[in-house]
Amino acid sequence: MSKHSPLYRKIAQQMKEEISKGEWKEGNAIPTELMLSETYQASRVTVRQAIKVLVQQGLLYKIQGSGTYVSEHKYEHNIYELTGFTEEMRALNKNIINKVLTFSVIEPEERIVQALGLEEAEKVYYIRRQRWADDIPLIVEDTYLPLALFPDLTYQIMEGSKYDFIESVKKLKIKDSYQEVIPILPTEEIQELLQLKEQIPIIKVQLLSTLKDDRVFEYTDLFFKSDEYKFTITANRS
Repeated sequence: MSKHSPLYRKIAQQMKEEISKGEWKEGNAIPTELMLSETYQASRVTVRQAIKVLVQQGLLYKIQGSGTYVSEHKYEHNIYELTGFTEEMRALNKNIINKVLTFSVIEPEERIVQALGLEEAEKVYYIRRQRWADDIPLIVEDTYLPLALFPDLTYQIMEGSKYDFIESVKKLKIKDSYQEVIPILPTEEIQELLQLKEQIPIIKVQLLSTLKDDRVFEYTDLFFKSDEYKFTITANRS
């Protein structure tokens, strides 16, 4: 940081270092403005400005009448990027496990037929996976893929990245996806799979993905552990 930076920004940087070193722990209150003013030899107005910077960055949050707290780490999922779970977690150097709980060929219900644009009597793979990072179950995923499009799909492939398989093995180009984000209360089964101690709201994402030739190749219901994830949108002003 430049030596000409305002004092409040220098203090904000020092506060950020306290968080990164673990001196200020996630979920805990930070010292009072008075204490910080004494620590950094600055006015309370300057300290308040520094705190505001870190609140805007999502590192701190305020509770009216209680104090300022260190934000708990959440994985960031940008819904404007078609990035698979494996790709996201690899970028963060996380230890990934994809537990395949169900791998079967079924006759799909009507909503899946409509979503995938299937002909009558076409069958699909139904795969339920539990997606883990660093020994924490983050997502339960129910995926439906046309059997005719991926006749060589296997259980072992789904223990890895399906997008890697589609692009690297099948040599198909993925174009885009349509995602609908819905807050829901989990069923008992989903609650258990996400290891939630109580029935708190979670995020469900319904996802349709297409290939470059506009064929729909997947329908997926994703159930995100909401206390571990945050969803971000980057909006541009026209």
